[in-house]
Amino acid sequence: MNLSTETWIWIGIGYLVLCVIVYFIQEKFIFKPEKLPEDFQYQYDAPFEELFFEPEDGVKINGLRFFHEKPEGLVIYFHGNSRSIKGWSKYASDFTRYNFDVLMIDYRGFGKSTGKRTEVNLYNDAQYVYNRMRAKFDYQEDRIIIYGRSLGSGFACKLASQNKPKMLILDAPYYSFSHLTSRFLPFLPISILLRFSIRTDIWIRYVRCPIYIIHGTKDWLIPFSSSVRLQGLVPLAARLVPIYGGGHNNLPSFQEYHQKLEEILKGRFDLVFDKYES
Repeated sequence: MNLSTETWIWIGIGYLVLCVIVYFIQEKFIFKPEKLPEDFQYQYDAPFEELFFEPEDGVKINGLRFFHEKPEGLVIYFHGNSRSIKGWSKYASDFTRYNFDVLMIDYRGFGKSTGKRTEVNLYNDAQYVYNRMRAKFDYQEDRIIIYGRSLGSGFACKLASQNKPKMLILDAPYYSFSHLTSRFLPFLPISILLRFSIRTDIWIRYVRCPIYIIHGTKDWLIPFSSSVRLQGLVPLAARLVPIYGGGHNNLPSFQEYHQKLEEILKGRFDLVFDKYES
């Protein structure tokens, strides 16, 4: 079928309009926050305290610290793209049961956190929180574990690449955010339009601690192949931990997930990091 010049012009205009729309509304698809009133009271059975971090004037990052009297260390947990730490905090018990303190923070615009979201701002917030936790609570860096879940895996990887934590755990990570979104919009120039590229594939090369990559083999949102590719970039430093039959949002329902996580946290996982021996 031969289309007229006028038809091609209208198709081109429509395509450009679509690109503009995607550029300006992309945050509504990437981030799905639950916002909480300032006076909201968190309630949990485990000992915890509410924290506020101020990385810059007018910006507050809300966090919850679940703590022990004599912890094994600290897990800094970066959650996924939806809800708030009010709901995500139920996963703190996956770490506190092994005597680890846990810090969960909300990104800008999530929960009680405030401020304009940009990729750089989110990276800077993570580093500021990391520094403040070390300074305020005297956590030694070799006892800090960085954990990133789904969207949070990119921020966790970036943070680990700039510091020297005990280990980095990535849960259902993407190869890069632009690579992930291009799966759903292959007909658009995602690399140009996307304001959040989050290049996990770059940052992981600069991580200087053991890396564990946990991923469900039946994940339809972020394919298992993303983790296979990431592990392939740093085969000596990273260990791939497949959860067979696991999807994107149900790994905690698998006993294998908890078994592997316990082995990792307790240092019993069967991986020897010769490159880190002094």
